[in-house]
Amino acid sequence: MGEIGLRERKKQRMYQAVSDIAIGLFLEKGFDAVSVAEVAAAAEISKPTLFRYFPSKEDLVLHRFADHEDEPARVAARGPSPLTALRRHFLDGLERRDPVTGLNDAPQVLAYHRLLYGTPSLAAGMFRYLERSEAALAGALGGDLGARLAAGQIIAVQRVLALENWRRIADGEAVERVRPDAVAAAEEAFAQLEAGLPRYA
Repeated sequence: MGEIGLRERKKQRMYQAVSDIAIGLFLEKGFDAVSVAEVAAAAEISKPTLFRYFPSKEDLVLHRFADHEDEPARVAARGPSPLTALRRHFLDGLERRDPVTGLNDAPQVLAYHRLLYGTPSLAAGMFRYLERSEAALAGALGGDLGARLAAGQIIAVQRVLALENWRRIADGEAVERVRPDAVAAAEEAFAQLEAGLPRYA
């Protein structure tokens, strides 16, 4: 058990280290200008080893989303109701300036989001992560068609809220100026979800 835990921790550290090196190179030179071979060389691993950890070049960047993939499903299961739990979680994220909410002005976070949204293959890859997140949430909500429809709406709302916050901050607005509007928008969005999805409110 301890050995498995240690192996898993070492694997996670390797994922993080290689991803960090790759993102540093992509930010410096541009995503399309850096080859997988360059990333492997910088990380001091072979190309086949890199592909064992990251099946595609895009995964080197999108790895940061992997930890959040099942987050909505886990949060929804906490109760008292799925939408109440998700609303609280999103508002808490705004309070903490969680990068996932878009309300974060740290230079490295802004640079990462510019890389993500400015690279078509990465933006497309992010949607694959969102689809898996949506599927996990649908499972937590019951797995039927109604649950899948609800999950699609919830994930879309969170994505739109985060994107709006990021756009305003990327355009130069201060976090403290954006925060009240971000909170009001989140409250309004979740009120609409609760009105439209009473089964989960």
